[in-house]
Amino acid sequence: MAASQTCLNIDELRRQARRFLPRGLFDYIDRGTEDETSLRRLRETFDRSELMPRALVDTAGRHTGISLFGRERPLPFVIAPTAAAGLVRYDGEVLLARAARAAGIPFSVSTQSITSIEAIAEAGAELWFQLYVWRDRSLTHALLDRVAACGVDTLILTVDTAVSPKREYNLHNGFSVPVTPSLRGTLDVARHPAWLVGVLLRLLTNGGWPGYAHYPPQFRTRITDSTSHDPIRLCDRVSWDDVAELRRRWRGRIIIKGLLAPADALRAAEAGVEAIVVSNHGGRNLDSAPSPLAVLPRIVDAVGDRLTVLADSGVRRGSDAAKLLAAGATAVLLGRAPLFGLAADGQAGAEHALAILQDELDRTMALLGCRTVADLRGCVG
Repeated sequence: MAASQTCLNIDELRRQARRFLPRGLFDYIDRGTEDETSLRRLRETFDRSELMPRALVDTAGRHTGISLFGRERPLPFVIAPTAAAGLVRYDGEVLLARAARAAGIPFSVSTQSITSIEAIAEAGAELWFQLYVWRDRSLTHALLDRVAACGVDTLILTVDTAVSPKREYNLHNGFSVPVTPSLRGTLDVARHPAWLVGVLLRLLTNGGWPGYAHYPPQFRTRITDSTSHDPIRLCDRVSWDDVAELRRRWRGRIIIKGLLAPADALRAAEAGVEAIVVSNHGGRNLDSAPSPLAVLPRIVDAVGDRLTVLADSGVRRGSDAAKLLAAGATAVLLGRAPLFGLAADGQAGAEHALAILQDELDRTMALLGCRTVADLRGCVG
């Protein structure tokens, strides 16, 4: 039996991931920003939240499936876009896509993936694509054409990252982009021989240090290169005008990710997008941001009848997901949990992470007296 299969919860997978990954990479995935207040608040908000059970309810035949965007799905989960998956395991984005396919849920491909959308599409999963708007809008629009050509019909526009957040531990660990070789970093990698052999050496043998596969060819550099090209930098001038332009250009559905204010949710509904993700980026951006669970009910009240409301950030238990669903989310995006599984045991570990959360969600539903995910709406404490 693979070691990951002995893990009974996401925290145990996290501990395995910590042993496998160099500290710099693990902290990049696991930690928050600045004083990590927002990261702590995520956990505290989930812990304080209560669900009210109903007794003597027949829950036989219950199921965790939902209908999302006109499709029946066995789980109310989506694998969230994450930039580091291709460094967590060799071909990490492809392995996550395969895990998503096995679970019957979508996989969100990051703009900053080190594997191309074309290669990931071969895994056969339902793919969503996460977009960061670049300063040169023509390059952004060309990327959208490339994504659409792969059959992707769902675009996630991330709007909460106007600038790179201050993550001081990255600098202390020597983990930043560009990756700068250092004695500390070299010793860190040497203490993790399984990652060194299974990931880094395989990358170096098969093409060298990777870069971001979705960057235009003329600006595509390795993650060790110091050159930073202005046209593809994060843009601090993204506005509702950009949303309107995307609405004109993109024929599929658009999801805006990173909203926390009800007023912004109302503006999104007016802009004609199909969905939003109530998210604080896993506590990794604005350290003073509220937790999604704290603001979700107000946002659902404001726009829940006009667009689909999704949520993410900080989910470690099936009961965490149940609380977001009870507060009005239609589905929950998962970021760190699948990455921990991926680090622990590749595709099998990611599948195990999803299975753990499904089992915990199912148990929570049974104990609450819920036969369907929709029944969770009546369980807010």
